[in-house]
Parts: sequence; structure tokens; C-alpha cells
Amino acid sequence: MITTAKRLDKVEEYYFSSKLREVRQLISEGKPIISMAIGSPDLSPSKAVIDAVTEAIQDKNAHGYQSYQGLPEMRQAMVDFYQNQFGVLVNPNNEILPLMGSKEGILHISMAFLNKGDAVLIPNPGYPTYTSVTNLVEAVPIYYDLKEENAWEPDFEALEKLDLSKVKLMWIGYPHMPTGARGCLALFEKLVAFAKKHNILLVNDNPYSFVLNDKPMSLLQVEGALEVAMELNSLSKTFNMAGWRVGMVISNPTYIDAVLKVKSNMDSGMYYGIQKGAIAALKSDKSWFDEMNAIYAERRLLTEKLAEKLGCKVYKEGVGLFVWAKLPEGVESAEDFIDTILYEKHIFITPGTIFGSNGAGYIRFSLCVEVDKIEEAINRF
Repeated sequence: MITTAKRLDKVEEYYFSSKLREVRQLISEGKPIISMAIGSPDLSPSKAVIDAVTEAIQDKNAHGYQSYQGLPEMRQAMVDFYQNQFGVLVNPNNEILPLMGSKEGILHISMAFLNKGDAVLIPNPGYPTYTSVTNLVEAVPIYYDLKEENAWEPDFEALEKLDLSKVKLMWIGYPHMPTGARGCLALFEKLVAFAKKHNILLVNDNPYSFVLNDKPMSLLQVEGALEVAMELNSLSKTFNMAGWRVGMVISNPTYIDAVLKVKSNMDSGMYYGIQKGAIAALKSDKSWFDEMNAIYAERRLLTEKLAEKLGCKVYKEGVGLFVWAKLPEGVESAEDFIDTILYEKHIFITPGTIFGSNGAGYIRFSLCVEVDKIEEAINRF
């Protein structure tokens, strides 16, 4: 047998990839599973988006290879979106790069900037892919604490005490996943100053800004952020296009060119029709966000009711696509807690431990579940 690369020794299969096999087995046995674990929007894109794709399919240019940098009009739509929503203006020609989802960007950025042995600051709790990708490129993860008593924001005194001599990159993400902490402009200013002081590339993963959040923000609103920072964004959550795989990265021309060098060797461009759909989505007006958030607001209230019925304490300040909740007093294992609920009540919830050690004692509920299903889940208790 050919042995696998040593880099795989530090990488585990993604939690949902393995756990969903278990859930699918229960479904095949006839168990009425209600999944409240994964943030995959169950709502549809707007009619304008569907119409744009349908029309684009008929275009004679639709089926060939596309530009690695995306259609000029899609880059312009992304730039206009950032200017309209955040007041951030960038150059569509060299400061923005469309991606096949922001998850792709995490790998591309890491490959573009990290050498073997470089250190990476990763939030704990945080998106597990930051750690996986860091290990895949043979860099070294260094975890920094996010705790509820500090509103799930970094402790800068503690950060300064870390050995930062080999740190080259720092991952952040507000609104935060999994907790839903909003962050604020003052926090972003501190992070940019920290990155400049220590010559660290700061990367903000920002896909949740418009879900149940009345104050959408971008790290790039901070003056001088483009000198040391990149921001990832995605159409997955905001426009219910998770399976379409459309995202973007914004930064200065030098950093964007570095990512393009990686990306252009790994794909052959995004499908024309999807790009046309993305353009239509990015032109959505306020009514789109209002309609989407009215649905999520109703779901959140019911999900909080379910969490409280389980004896959990909900983090009420959270925004975004999830409800973050503390386990009942005396319950030590989130995994045992959710497995009991999965096998006895057939409800699938995410344990907080998959996001890091600071997720111990917490669970996460997705809002990508219809109201009647949430009500059914409540009634099962």
C-alpha cells in the first residue's frame, strides 16, 4: 500500500462528514431525525437570482472556461455591495477576487502565505477548518482564548504574552462562529493595530454579517486595514446560495495577486450562470434582508425556547445563523448530551467541543430549520 502524506497525520475528517454518516444510518432505519446542527440555509435564493441563472444558461458563452478572476461585472457587483453595505470602496480590478466559497479562500490564503513551521493564531472556539488547513500546510496552530466573560472577544493582554515570534497569520471572524458575538469597530481597530505592531496578516472571515444583525460591519472599515488585512465573505448565508459556492476575498493588490497564483492553479473559473446569479443577488435591496431576517427571528425565538426547555442558558447577544447555549449545570459532556438527544428524541444538535476546548460546556443550534420542525422538536420533550 502507498502510504499517505505525513501532513494527514494531524488532520481528522471533518466532524459533520463523519457524524452525518451516523445520522443517515438512523434515517435509513426510519428514525424521524430533525437536524438542527448544520448551517446550510433551507430557504431559496430570490426569484431574481433564479431568473438570472435561467437566462444565462442560454448564453452562447455560458459553457466555456471562465476567467480565474471572474466576470468584470461580478467583481464590480461585489465592490458595489461593499460600498453600499459597509462604506468600503476597493478597486474591482486588483483588490477583490471571487472565490468558490470562502472556505476555498481559507486554504488558498494559507497556501499563499504560510511556510512549514510558521505559526498561526486561531480563535478558541472557532471554525475547525482554520486548524485543519493550518495543519495541511504544515504550519503551527497557536490558539487564543475567546471566553463568554469577555464577550467572546480576544484578551489583548493575554495575546501580547504569547510567543509571537513565528506568527505570520491570525484568523478572526465577527459575527463570530459559533457563538454569534457581534464584535465592534473598536475591537477591529485594536486587531488592526495588533497586526501592524507584530507584522501579522490579519484575516477576517465574515459570512454572517446580514443574518439577524442590525449593524453589519467589515474589518476594512478601519483606516489602514488593507495594509495588513484580508477579508473573506460569502453569498452562502446572506443569499441562501450555500451550494452554489460563491465567495470573495478583499485586500491590497499584492495580497490578492498572491492568492490568485494559488487559485489559478487549482480551478478553471466559476460557471458563467452562477456568476450571473451572484450579480443579481448582490443587487438585492433592503426588502430581501428584512424578509429573510423576519423568518430567522421567528425561528430564533422558538429555538431559544427549545434550548431553555433542555435546561440550557442561551447566549442572547448572539447574531447570525446559530443559537449558542450553555449546558445545564451538572452536565459535563456536550457529546454525551447531544447523543442522548439524538438517540432518544431523534434531534441532531452540535456539541460546542468541535470548535475548540473553550466550546466545552456549550451546544449550538442551527436556524436552518422550518418553524414546524422546531415546534415538533419542542413537543418531543
